[in-house]
Amino acid sequence: MTSSPLAGGVGQPVSGGRAEAVARERERLRAIRERREAQSADSGVDGFTVRRWRKVGVLGAHAVPRAHALLRRLVDLAHDAAQEAAHDALTDALRDEPDDRLLPAVRAVLERADPAAVAATLTEVHAGGFLWLSEVGEQRLTALTAGDDTLTVPGSEDSSGAFALLAASATEEMAALPPRMLPRVLPWIPMSVLDDLIDAGVAGPEHQPWRYRAEETEHAYLKARLAPDQVTDEQATVLGWTVWERRNAFLAGGEPLPSAGDVYDLLERVADGDASVVKELERELPRDLVLRLRRLLDGAAVGNWDRDIREDRGLWRLIFALWEPKAAVNPSRSPLHALMALRQAYDLLCMNDLARASSQIDKLVSYEAADPACRAEALNFHAYTLLLQEEVDAAAVVLEGIRDAHERAEANLRMVRRRRAVPRNDRPAASNPYLDLGLPHGAQSWTARYRDLRREYVRDVDMSARLNSAMKRIRDAERDEDWSGFFVLPLDLDVFELPDEVPVTLVPPLAPLIRRTTSHSPESLGLVRQRAVADLLPQLLNAPRRPDRNTRTHTQ
Repeated sequence: MTSSPLAGGVGQPVSGGRAEAVARERERLRAIRERREAQSADSGVDGFTVRRWRKVGVLGAHAVPRAHALLRRLVDLAHDAAQEAAHDALTDALRDEPDDRLLPAVRAVLERADPAAVAATLTEVHAGGFLWLSEVGEQRLTALTAGDDTLTVPGSEDSSGAFALLAASATEEMAALPPRMLPRVLPWIPMSVLDDLIDAGVAGPEHQPWRYRAEETEHAYLKARLAPDQVTDEQATVLGWTVWERRNAFLAGGEPLPSAGDVYDLLERVADGDASVVKELERELPRDLVLRLRRLLDGAAVGNWDRDIREDRGLWRLIFALWEPKAAVNPSRSPLHALMALRQAYDLLCMNDLARASSQIDKLVSYEAADPACRAEALNFHAYTLLLQEEVDAAAVVLEGIRDAHERAEANLRMVRRRRAVPRNDRPAASNPYLDLGLPHGAQSWTARYRDLRREYVRDVDMSARLNSAMKRIRDAERDEDWSGFFVLPLDLDVFELPDEVPVTLVPPLAPLIRRTTSHSPESLGLVRQRAVADLLPQLLNAPRRPDRNTRTHTQ
């Protein structure tokens, strides 16, 4: 039986076509051997070592030094007793004796490393062409390395939420981030990315993102952005948040930090009763507080306000500056009305408008539930009006009831008793001369006031005579240093003082802290991408993949 010429057995002639194919294959193998020898000579790695490394997925002579450099970094990380076995496996590999312990050792070290170290290692594995990652992991790492952030990864494999965050950022729709991912991303994302989520409405105060941040400055910053009312003094100081500090100082009743013309400066002037800044203040307040301020203004026309306005004692000075009662004020309506009634009675007495003063005093006297100090003042006023009508017996009875309230009430009672003992026609003027000049008893400025009134009433004979009489009586008292003949009122000027408080109900809510980070920061996005790379650690195999044809050709 004659052999087929295509068999080409030993000693048999080879056909021309087959001989050419054999020759080409021999030439290709020779070229591969020469290239390997050249690579080994260049890298200092012999073929035997290359073959050892190939078994653990490191292909080619040039890849071996890269593997050495990578493993040296990992050895530095494997420093505790729990990683002794991993350390030994890495050390053996560095002696060019890699075995099947190598990849589990790499994984063991990386599982304890920080995300930056994990990402750097996996990136180097990818760049070196090591067959240590699964095909899925290799594909994802290739996409991330190429800057493709649109990867879709099952939630169960997106442990930190980095892939979902990258996908949302890539579409410029942070609001598309699934809410279930927030607990995963909040502990680690860069602050500028977290600010992006806040601006997009994804992260809000209900999520309390500050609970996920251990660093005090970040904790305080997030509270200031989302829950400013929860910021403490110390946190505001750490942040250097001057707006918070100015508002807090104002509410505390202290001197606010200087910033003339801002809302707190205007509120301070309103608290002092300066009605000229009301329109300017309206421009600085939110709509609800503007409406509140207008309700206050409207109430001044009739002397009636809602309870919430009356109870803000910081508004009283403004109310008193705007309110001009047309009739006697009913003190039983509120503490504000009671103080106005008392001041109104005193002002009318100083104006010598006895008819209106008596009407107001009658309402004060009938209000028996008044504060004891205010009631004592009202009864003292009543005794004074009785004295002016020479009803000294009635005045004495009234003063008997308040003699223990104040030492001046006792002095007034003694004065009335002395007056009662003097025949009516021999009695001096009953009025207090200081009040005749429209001043509180004992005022040092009486001479200037007297001169001003004399010029004002120069053509009024009766008023001029009254002023002259008051002047003479005061001078005589000063000469003799004896004021015991004057009925003193008020008993205590402090009772008439308006509250020196902050109008808390007009203070606008504290606006959240303005963002302090860069929007859509490329650097921060790079850190997110780094975290996504680190999350590919589960794709690191315990044994290298088998190289496919393309890999074999590439490394040959």
